[in-house]
Amino acid sequence: MLKRKAMELLENWLRLKTAKQALLVTGARQVGKTYLIREFAKRHYENLAEVNLFENEEAKAALGSATSSRELFLRLSAYVEGELRPGSTLVFIDEVQECPNVVTMIKFLLEREDFDYVLSGSMLGVELKCVRSLPVGYLSTVNMFPLDFEEFCWACDIAEDVLGEARDAYIERRPVDDFVNRRLLSAFHEYLMVGGMPAAVEAFSRTANMQEVRARQKEIVEWYREDIAKYAGDRTLVVKCIFDLIPHELSSQNKRFVAKSIEGKASIERYENDFLWLVDANVGLASYNVSEPRAPLAISMSTKLFKLFLCDVGLLTYQCGMQVVRDMAAGRTDIMYGALYENAVAQELAAHEVPLFYYKNERVGEVDFVLPWALDSVMPVEVKSGKTYKRHSALTKLLKVENYGIDRALVLYEGNVQVDGPVAYLPIYMAMFLGSR
Repeated sequence: MLKRKAMELLENWLRLKTAKQALLVTGARQVGKTYLIREFAKRHYENLAEVNLFENEEAKAALGSATSSRELFLRLSAYVEGELRPGSTLVFIDEVQECPNVVTMIKFLLEREDFDYVLSGSMLGVELKCVRSLPVGYLSTVNMFPLDFEEFCWACDIAEDVLGEARDAYIERRPVDDFVNRRLLSAFHEYLMVGGMPAAVEAFSRTANMQEVRARQKEIVEWYREDIAKYAGDRTLVVKCIFDLIPHELSSQNKRFVAKSIEGKASIERYENDFLWLVDANVGLASYNVSEPRAPLAISMSTKLFKLFLCDVGLLTYQCGMQVVRDMAAGRTDIMYGALYENAVAQELAAHEVPLFYYKNERVGEVDFVLPWALDSVMPVEVKSGKTYKRHSALTKLLKVENYGIDRALVLYEGNVQVDGPVAYLPIYMAMFLGSR
């Protein structure tokens, strides 16, 4: 079993919930929601009663047409697999996006106070927009992500002492033990190839066979394209085009979408909802430009200027082609794969619930990320994949703007910890510590 941090979130819900509160677990397809919920049930309940609304069309129709709480429970009890014992059973309704009104009606089931309920789905950010009302107060939500880099290290049997040494060096701003640094940089390169989708990670940890890893990644990309066809309605072709263009646009000089790449000449405003569809589906991660790098960053963000990352760097590497994998496997760090490094950092920040922002203007240039830091400050971060990691003119210019009051900055790169004046140079894998400051 892959060790997941989200298990602690599920256990916190169980410990703190009221009798009338269900759990909603959301996230992109194939991030491990169903497996984790089943493991959670094994640990904490005598029985698991489960129904999958994607696989069971009859159950979907029956639950969706229920008109009362008694009728809803009667139909649910007829379709779940597993014994319903009051007081000792977790009722798990999976793929609830197939019948989103069940989310609304969950409050009626909770009135019984004899079972615990967990709902899960992969397109809820899209589908719940159509729900007439959500049961505020009746639902606690956990958003799952692909494995972050630390979870990937656990899957690869990297000792906690190794991770602890890196964590201490990050806090103390001192060089990491050389062996530890080389081991974690190597693991990070593997992470760029494999990513954090559980099926790909499990295949890699079991076989180290990149062909098998890429087969799992191919399946997931195809499932995402099928989801777009199923749920995006009359915007399917445009959303698919945007999804397929993400690797190209991230590899471009400005790493932002150009509207004409989608359908010839057009304005970005025309496609704004199509970009947001991918974000709402948890397939894409949006990083928004801020006009001023000041706290709180959300005040100056522009919804018209953004970068769109993939939810998983392994899927991005898959879409970039086998040659990228060959270069990574051969240790070719001399090749500029900035898009992969930046996507991995965005993915890591998102997994730690750090909002994604970047800064760009004509006078200063572009800084890859600007993070909320402490109570009332921000931290600019540059991501460097090559050897020219000390060339960061935008970061240097930003530190010199007195009005912003920024006196520190970070550069994530292929090396060890070093500090040069206001800039701390950190190994790229230390992105895993930025969410905890």
